Amino acid sequence: MAKYIFVTGGVISSLGKGIATASIAKILESCGFRVSLMKLDPYLNVDPGTMNPYQHGEVYVTYDGAETDLDLGHYERFTHARLGRINNVTTGQIYSSVLTKERKGEYLGKTIQVIPHITNEIKDRIKLVAKESRAEIILMEIGGTVGDIESLPFLEAARQFGLEEGRENVIYIHLTLVPYIKVAGEIKTKPTQHSVGTLREIGIQPDILLCRTEKPLADDVKAKISLFCNLQQNAVIEALDVSSIYEIPLIYKNQGLDKIILDHFRLKPKHTNLKDWQDKVVDKVVYPKHKTTIAVVGKYIELQDAYKSIYEALRHGGIANDCHVEIQKIDSENIELDGPEKSLAGVSGILVPGGFGYRGIEGKIKAIQYARENEIPFFGICLGMQCAAIEFARNAAGLKKANSTEFLKHATEPVISLLEEQRKVKLMGATMRLGEYPCQITKATKAYQAYRRTLICERHRHRYEFNNRYRTLFERKGMIFSGVYPKKNLVEMLEVKAHPWFVGVQFHPEFQSKPDKAHPLFREFIKASMR
Repeated sequence: MAKYIFVTGGVISSLGKGIATASIAKILESCGFRVSLMKLDPYLNVDPGTMNPYQHGEVYVTYDGAETDLDLGHYERFTHARLGRINNVTTGQIYSSVLTKERKGEYLGKTIQVIPHITNEIKDRIKLVAKESRAEIILMEIGGTVGDIESLPFLEAARQFGLEEGRENVIYIHLTLVPYIKVAGEIKTKPTQHSVGTLREIGIQPDILLCRTEKPLADDVKAKISLFCNLQQNAVIEALDVSSIYEIPLIYKNQGLDKIILDHFRLKPKHTNLKDWQDKVVDKVVYPKHKTTIAVVGKYIELQDAYKSIYEALRHGGIANDCHVEIQKIDSENIELDGPEKSLAGVSGILVPGGFGYRGIEGKIKAIQYARENEIPFFGICLGMQCAAIEFARNAAGLKKANSTEFLKHATEPVISLLEEQRKVKLMGATMRLGEYPCQITKATKAYQAYRRTLICERHRHRYEFNNRYRTLFERKGMIFSGVYPKKNLVEMLEVKAHPWFVGVQFHPEFQSKPDKAHPLFREFIKASMR
């Protein structure tokens, strides 16, 4: 029988529920248990696929082509769980499913209500993950903050779950803020008391509190929280600010969080070992031997979460090379105004990530030209690869009017054009080329040096592609097409032959990178930048 952990958040948003959930899963996995994870999101969108990065941050893509919340990226990076579309649930999906059933007549004669129909649908989705994953422990992160109107159906479903499955099979973990008031020189527990009070009014008594704090919690503070929040003092877990998110599983384990959870579930650890995580990840992050500087040239730079997986994958590449990666976030619009030299002089590598729309594109193209002509290691991802093709066409292949039909619908030299199957698409949600596709790699290329395989699978999220009409010309001018989708002969990877390391990929390799297993391309990109 599966065991269930619900993770909620209180006081304020952005406390790090996703990383906390992933870290708990990591320590339970280190005890020998199979885990799976879910994000229960209260917004009405069916998925985040059509949401602006400024609204939502990064859209994470699963192997089966679901556009999901970025927290699924944390879950997959920290654990061995393979997550798909069933692991991300939104209010929009729940209501859509219930209303579809109502139209089909599955509730004939009944009034459709939040309780029981919406809450039953939520519980059914949780049980589906338990069935499909065959995991021994399922962790559900409920988005938003306790007290939000939008999250009430999810919290009510979680409450019911404890009654139906038995409290010995369900744990409620609440992440809360214990602020330090600098002018008073005091740590305040009242926000946590109010947050837990609100949760208890809903009918949920938390079993464990994770207390986000910038100052260590003294025993008397923990005792006060324990008394007023009605739980054991050892279940008040200190979640101190750290320099690296990859330290968090060790911090939780050192406070016995895994033992508290397993004792509640009446489970015994099969083994318990985070030594590899300490040696191969945390120590490499905290005590690196080398250093390199990577410029990420994007259009959503001011928002930390817009390129979350990119930043983490760069750090993973650093871990693999025992190297600290200093990331310089460069707004491509600034390069349009001031030129590339001002922003990029002195960097050891340049990465241009994905995105949509024309804003900032010419700045990305100038940054790529700067990398190519000055032999600076370059990595282009999705739109970054397409911009690399446009730059090469204009400045190396003599096609001065080269462009993408995304930016100029009737371009005279459309080196990037709309995928054939996209031409008749009307609905914008979940209609891109999404999920895993195979890629055939050519030997004697940078791609093959990285992967050491001729067939790989990578995740996609795009509508446009390289126009095969220009392949022969590009090859004559020194471009190598090192990876193709064999079924339709689509360009997946390109390289500039006369360059130390210049690689563009149509897919998103950052979605398959882990701290203890860096993606091969990020590993080799960082290695090239160190030279």
